[in-house]
Amino acid sequence: MRSSVEIYNIRTGENRVVWQTDELVEAPNYSPDGRYLLLNGDGLLYRLPLDVSGGIVRIDTGFATRCNNDHGISPDGSLIAISDKVEHGKACIYVLPAEGGTPRQVTTNLPSYWHGWSPDGQRFSYCGIRNDVFDIYTISIDGGEETRLTHGEGRNDGPDFSADGQWIYFNSSRTGLMQIWRIHPDGTGLEQVTHDNYGNWFAHPSPKNDKVVLISYDPDVFDHPRDLNVRMRLMDMDGSNITTLFELFGGQGSINVPNWSPDGDAFAYVRYEPV
Repeated sequence: MRSSVEIYNIRTGENRVVWQTDELVEAPNYSPDGRYLLLNGDGLLYRLPLDVSGGIVRIDTGFATRCNNDHGISPDGSLIAISDKVEHGKACIYVLPAEGGTPRQVTTNLPSYWHGWSPDGQRFSYCGIRNDVFDIYTISIDGGEETRLTHGEGRNDGPDFSADGQWIYFNSSRTGLMQIWRIHPDGTGLEQVTHDNYGNWFAHPSPKNDKVVLISYDPDVFDHPRDLNVRMRLMDMDGSNITTLFELFGGQGSINVPNWSPDGDAFAYVRYEPV
């Protein structure tokens, strides 16, 4: 399977292929300065420069060599959050310098899968599985007690902060099909955002706080598997004016984490192509 790292501009409709490889790479984050994408592959993290050619550069993550596709860059670009299971055998959230270094553990309750960084850089949003129940949590980047925002109403996953910090968008199966919901970081104001016949996952609000990108599966697909025909869709913050931008072969690994360019005009994703 070939991985094609691409960037789509929502203002112009232009799609650009940035880099292709016959290795599996996943989940591109844009750096806050727009100069590189952060990717994972084979348990490791890589930087893909956008201003020069030459491919990816490995980031030193110390002992963390079983990183999954739940990772992200702090708003000021100085830190990286990762989810890795070398130490504990289950996904655990760590933070380390963006240039690489020794990871510092953040979560003690496991497994925990990182998904979002608050705009002020002080908290993480993540999916935690406790007694086989998938829920949304937040925690200080310094660790400590986690704050639980959902309470087992179906499966809850993929939480990402809005740019103004007022909402956490996430996907939930509480009404049957996986749909997009949002909730205030203090646990109030729960709202359902999408109401359609797709399995909707990984909603990422734009830095301009005007649009949300998400990926949608056929209604008979359970979970968020890879290697399927899926849809990349765009909607207003309240779920109105939802539209399909394009279809692609992908799913798991395409847009698991925050993926917008800093100017809010484009987003990065991975398309997979059978070889």
